[in-house]
Amino acid sequence: MLYRFLRFLARLLFIFCHWKVQGRENLPREGPVIVAANHISNWDPIAVASALSRPVHFMAKEELFEHQVLSKLLTAINAFPVKRGSPDRKAIRNALNVLVQGEVLGIFPEGSRSKTGELTKPYPGIAMLALKARVPVIPVACIGTDRFLPWGWRKPFIIRIGKPLQYEEYYDTRLSTQVMETVSQDIMNKIYELLDWPQQDFSVQLRNR
Repeated sequence: MLYRFLRFLARLLFIFCHWKVQGRENLPREGPVIVAANHISNWDPIAVASALSRPVHFMAKEELFEHQVLSKLLTAINAFPVKRGSPDRKAIRNALNVLVQGEVLGIFPEGSRSKTGELTKPYPGIAMLALKARVPVIPVACIGTDRFLPWGWRKPFIIRIGKPLQYEEYYDTRLSTQVMETVSQDIMNKIYELLDWPQQDFSVQLRNR
């Protein structure tokens, strides 16, 4: 109930910014799926969740859950903590449980917000979850959300939703480092394409963390 109410308020706010949502039809109406987006603003989770018709369970950095009030709010809107920079088995179990229940899992493959707007190399965790749960991945491009606040208020931004990515060819293979890096990189490639940046060698465009 709280999730839907806050999403409604966010949509009202974004209407004043002339936001655009493209590709809504690409999100399956039911069944488990991972939504993967680039991360350039603190508004990205709210914007992505508002753009989708189904509730999204986002993985959020554990530091946000250190504040009691914020922790309760995040939990109420389906977010759960994840430790960055090291394997977090509890977060992995929570993520897989979301998918087992047929829900939508939201992930920012880069792991943290890009302050320059450039894409950074993805962590392999998204590939591990997609292959382990055998679910499709929906690439999403956040365009212009970094200009929303404080001074860019009323500037339009776009949430562009891509077609589902399937990786069945890897379902019965060993989850090696190479396989996970290949799949994670392919997901970032698709996000890059949705951004409509000049066509250049994407491997050169990726910035190290």
